[in-house]
Amino acid sequence: MAFDVEKIRAAYPALHDGHAYLDGAAGTQTPTPVIDAIAQTYRAGIGNVGGAFAASRRADAIVHACRSAVADLVGGHSDGVVLGANMTTLTYRFAQTLGARWRPGDEIVLSRLDHDANVRPWVQAAQRAGATVRWAQIDTGTGELPADQYDELIGERTRLVALTAASNILATRPQVAAITAKAHAAGALAYVDGVHATPHGPTDMLALGADFYATSAYKWSGPHIGAVIAAPELLDGLRPDKLLPSPDAVPERFETGTAPFADLAGVTAAVEHLAALDDATSAAAGGRRARLLASMAAAEAHELALFDVMCQGLDAIPGVTRYGRPARRTATAYFTIAGTSPQAVAEHLAQHRVNVWSGHSYAWEATGALGIRDSGGAVRAGLVHYNNRDDVDRLLEALTQLPRG
Repeated sequence: MAFDVEKIRAAYPALHDGHAYLDGAAGTQTPTPVIDAIAQTYRAGIGNVGGAFAASRRADAIVHACRSAVADLVGGHSDGVVLGANMTTLTYRFAQTLGARWRPGDEIVLSRLDHDANVRPWVQAAQRAGATVRWAQIDTGTGELPADQYDELIGERTRLVALTAASNILATRPQVAAITAKAHAAGALAYVDGVHATPHGPTDMLALGADFYATSAYKWSGPHIGAVIAAPELLDGLRPDKLLPSPDAVPERFETGTAPFADLAGVTAAVEHLAALDDATSAAAGGRRARLLASMAAAEAHELALFDVMCQGLDAIPGVTRYGRPARRTATAYFTIAGTSPQAVAEHLAQHRVNVWSGHSYAWEATGALGIRDSGGAVRAGLVHYNNRDDVDRLLEALTQLPRG
């Protein structure tokens, strides 16, 4: 097989500790090329950008390379890549900037499916502006976000539609392109949260119709860096609060303070790592964007094949309730076991060196709609490209040994 998961796993030092890392939906482990890129940046010496000396020029090159790598990953333009501490911080920045243009009577459309980082910043910006928030509801049986409901939600006063490209708990991949098309037909902007989607398959933000596409590198084997990608001309029309002496060019005007240059070098290394997950892809001709599309497609196929095994095993365990059965999804399971709290399940699995999360996972609206937020949420076990059959078998075996209260 071209997709050699054991070869991939060998690049991740953390995976050698004997634990089954099924917590990738909260953040992935880091491969050696990324660790080396960060360390080498510090060894070489760096200065702030814009200087006349060599260390400053290295920083300039690092930033440029990072923007180019992120653009290749998501299918955007490098001059439209805004870098920051994380997706939440950047989304607050864009909510404050866009919200300053809203007026009473304006409307924004949000989704109950989304992580709260693509909900609360917009709610709070709308409150400050006196704008109205309208909500798209999920089908709690399937986890789907029906696209047809947006026909009633979007109107002539709609200024923004924010939605996720994949749910971080139910794993749903909504019909994003259909929904953003409705937004654009009404003259509204579309802000797409790609944090959970990007690690699990090929990304094309233009095909999704995203005016803004948000992602976080630590979800795809990189360091803790976030990015929001948009068309440079769209960014050029926005005026965020900034220091007077700081750059006014796009995309720099959206970035506050001095960048963590070593981490940005790690982001570039992470993108290169993703582009070479599949042996056939890495050997094939073509630019990095083409290699990424093929490599991430191979990773998605690997994850979903393993996920079928996981789901069959979970469904065979008495008392398991699995939430979310959408038509298109990522390889993320969200489940409860009757008679045992999600936290107790996670603690039991930890004793068996199987890493999962429990709780609401910041999907505040979705867990509320499901009626499980106040009772501890559910257990989340997710697969990424470095997980193997042994990880899945260990999860299922440990669950069969779970003491029932």
